[in-house]
Amino acid sequence: MFIAKVVGNVWATRKHRQLKNCKLLLVKPVSAGNREQFIGDTVLVLDGGVSAGPGDVVLVLDEGGSARKILANDRAPVRTVVCGVIDKIYQKNSE
Repeated sequence: MFIAKVVGNVWATRKHRQLKNCKLLLVKPVSAGNREQFIGDTVLVLDGGVSAGPGDVVLVLDEGGSARKILANDRAPVRTVVCGVIDKIYQKNSE
């Protein structure tokens, strides 16, 4: 799992039939301590039913078997899915 910020929507008029009603998003991984600090490449993900949109900070699951369980579809050709919208992160300082 990783934390990311939604940076865009992807519109696909033609896609695999198992993904017919799935929303596609572009996300960029961010630092847990600073949601504005991008730390990785942009990733294409499916919204796992949490209705995330541009600007949201989200929890991303990057494992195919678990992603298919979230979608309740064992045949979906998916690896990465948004499984939560993050409201706040509480992090104790290590100092």
